[in-house]
Amino acid sequence: MKKLWKNFDFTLIFTPLILTAFGVVMIYSASMVYAVAKWGYSPDHYLNKQLIWCGLGLIAFTTTISIPYQKYQKWMPLILFGVAILLALVWSPLGDYVNGAYSWLVLGPIRVQPAELAKVGLIMYLASALAKKQDRLSSFRRGVIPPLFITFLILGLIIWQPDVGTASIIGLIAATIFLSAGIHPKIISMLAVLGGALITIFILTSVVTDSERVARFTGAYEPFSDPADDGYHLIQSYIAIGTGGISGDGLGQGVQKLGYLLEPHTDFIMAVIAEELGLLGVLLGIGLLTVIVLRGLFISRQCKDAFGSLLAIGISSMVGIQTIINLGAVSGLLPITGVPLPFLSYGGSSLVVLLASMGILNNIARQVRLEDKPKVYNKTVTNEDRSNTDVPTLQQQRKARGGRQWVNERRSIRY
Repeated sequence: MKKLWKNFDFTLIFTPLILTAFGVVMIYSASMVYAVAKWGYSPDHYLNKQLIWCGLGLIAFTTTISIPYQKYQKWMPLILFGVAILLALVWSPLGDYVNGAYSWLVLGPIRVQPAELAKVGLIMYLASALAKKQDRLSSFRRGVIPPLFITFLILGLIIWQPDVGTASIIGLIAATIFLSAGIHPKIISMLAVLGGALITIFILTSVVTDSERVARFTGAYEPFSDPADDGYHLIQSYIAIGTGGISGDGLGQGVQKLGYLLEPHTDFIMAVIAEELGLLGVLLGIGLLTVIVLRGLFISRQCKDAFGSLLAIGISSMVGIQTIINLGAVSGLLPITGVPLPFLSYGGSSLVVLLASMGILNNIARQVRLEDKPKVYNKTVTNEDRSNTDVPTLQQQRKARGGRQWVNERRSIRY
């Protein structure tokens, strides 16, 4: 067991676990009154549910950390098929219509958000496809169109729900992987023009004509023009952030979560952290998330396997992009899209997927460390070799191997 764990990256083990524990505490603080006042639940309702998801997330983490990441390439057809089926089932009787979108599946006592699973599924697919096509990435037809088609298919299913926030995250993750795969600059320029055209068409056809989506933009960039309606929630977030100061008002002592903030335990969990724990709490959360992103990017640079490198980039960008979009909405830099803050916001599907992704990232880190170790080969040590000071003695060899490796009569050793 000791040999199994010694090569793992403990930064990527303890940092997500600390963030998850921090999130559980803040979810309980943010949701106590909300659960009672809005839904008539017990004060610890969301705490208990999040603890259950934490348990499932830890199971997912310990499972993926022990699976060699190369196996996901073999399972890719099954993974893609499963993602497509789950996304399609949201329009079946199993689907649940919440907040104006068919984004959930109800499987008995469990509610699952398929779009969260689609994130990591698409990351695996793009990493696998682009790694296999390294010699064809200069060809748009042979190297780029197949993965691009699958990406648009998954994005279309999510936008159709509609879940524009999650679709935006997945689109940005896909763009990051495409940019990192070594595609020819001319093709990158073509994709940039295509992406810009599609975004423009979407804004003109779906955003400008939808009063609710227009209100999100006006509420983000002109909140004080309509403080009682469109800008109300962002103004409450400003109040929470501003009153927290350096050290905050104290854990559990926040006021804005008492019916003022929209979804204080999910979208605006960072505003609650800012009010109760102040700038120090905010820096703690952002700092730990930054550690995960930077560590993942470092592992991607160290990995000699194209699939592992792109997979690490995709997972790191997923955490980083989701963090930026959530913090942008809380601070008024971006429209409110309902994107949770990784590890800290309430949400079972998101937490399980994130912890499973951390297990995958850790498995990549483990194999990178094993590859960096000197290779083991057989060699017969002669008397002439022993006279050379560069060759270790038998006692040194045994000590280096823990004193448990015996040599045979010919004194052949493995090192």
